[in-house]
Amino acid sequence: DQSAEVNLLDFVNQRTGIKVRSTFEYVELSSDKIFNYPVLFLTGHGNINFTDGEAKRLRAYLDNGGFLYIDDDYGLDTAVRREMRKVFPDQEFQELPFSHGIYNSFYKFPNGLPKIHEHDGRPPQGFGLFTQDRRLAVFYTYETNPSDGWADPAAHDDPPEKRESALQIGANIVVWALTH
Repeated sequence: DQSAEVNLLDFVNQRTGIKVRSTFEYVELSSDKIFNYPVLFLTGHGNINFTDGEAKRLRAYLDNGGFLYIDDDYGLDTAVRREMRKVFPDQEFQELPFSHGIYNSFYKFPNGLPKIHEHDGRPPQGFGLFTQDRRLAVFYTYETNPSDGWADPAAHDDPPEKRESALQIGANIVVWALTH
């Protein structure tokens, strides 16, 4: 749902004072265009598959200051973990403690991620992958689905308080990515 990213960026513009361009931009990992964006967003259902070249390019992007946010839109977990091992073969996703700055970079989430959508009754989790200098380069949300909460209200019929929480944690992700 392309409205999700635009709505989040509008929210960031209105609430944080950070001026971002509120447009949807689709980029392929094989394109040099990825280096034009400080934050990349990946979501979906089912499967992703990086070529060796895409994995290498994504690692170069991340090592040079880029940030990737991945939201499991239910059913993507196995593929995300498999493909990100191509990008970071030397590490596994680490669950971030609730004290991590991404949960407090603008809005306060002392209990970690908000639960936006119920999938399997499990608690929401946030995972990270880090560059050699220990900078969080990849943030992966699981069992919560904030990006569905960013979409236009009619898309998922989320109540206003869920949408607000989703947009707030999304703003935190953008603020963190742009300031770290």
